[in-house]
Amino acid sequence: MKLPRTTLILILLALGLGGFVYFYEIRGATVREETKEQKQKIFSFAEDDVQSLTVKTKKLTLNLERSPESSNPKWLIKSPISGPANDAIVSYLMDLLVKGNSDRTLSTPAKELGEFALDQPQATINITLKNRQSYQLILGKSNFNGSFLYAQADPATKPDGNINVLLVSTDFANAVNRELSEWKQPVDNSQKLPGLSTPLPTPTNGK
Repeated sequence: MKLPRTTLILILLALGLGGFVYFYEIRGATVREETKEQKQKIFSFAEDDVQSLTVKTKKLTLNLERSPESSNPKWLIKSPISGPANDAIVSYLMDLLVKGNSDRTLSTPAKELGEFALDQPQATINITLKNRQSYQLILGKSNFNGSFLYAQADPATKPDGNINVLLVSTDFANAVNRELSEWKQPVDNSQKLPGLSTPLPTPTNGK
């Protein structure tokens, strides 16, 4: 049976539309979602992969190294002082580095770094893994409404002469802009009680 030309055209259009929906909406959505996830992830290493961290702010350069012992503390301060680090503070930063995402990526000419304060950053974080691979995160200023920070991860100039500028959580600024005292392991005052240098006063019962 010969189909009318109009009917045949409609069938072909329907098949074409169906193919478009499948490849763009269904299959294409999967590809776009994978690409989106790849763009959002800042780094791909795990927390246990990290051997050392160097946090440089405008007030402090701090070198941290994973403790060779499995017991607490997990992290040690190597400079500017030596001693156990505050594991909660370091873990907060590590969690951001391992799980942190970039809201979006801006491709911009390298000469415009100053517009994001990435030429004189508020902080630079250098990460060294156990396998000696190294990574770097540079933190610039906040965006126009203060909801994100401009940042660079492993900065490099692309073939077109542009650089990638990320928008990352402002939590990074909170994690690194700390006094040295905050990075140190807190002193347990209860451990000091047995070592009191002077005896407690004897009650006089009002006499």
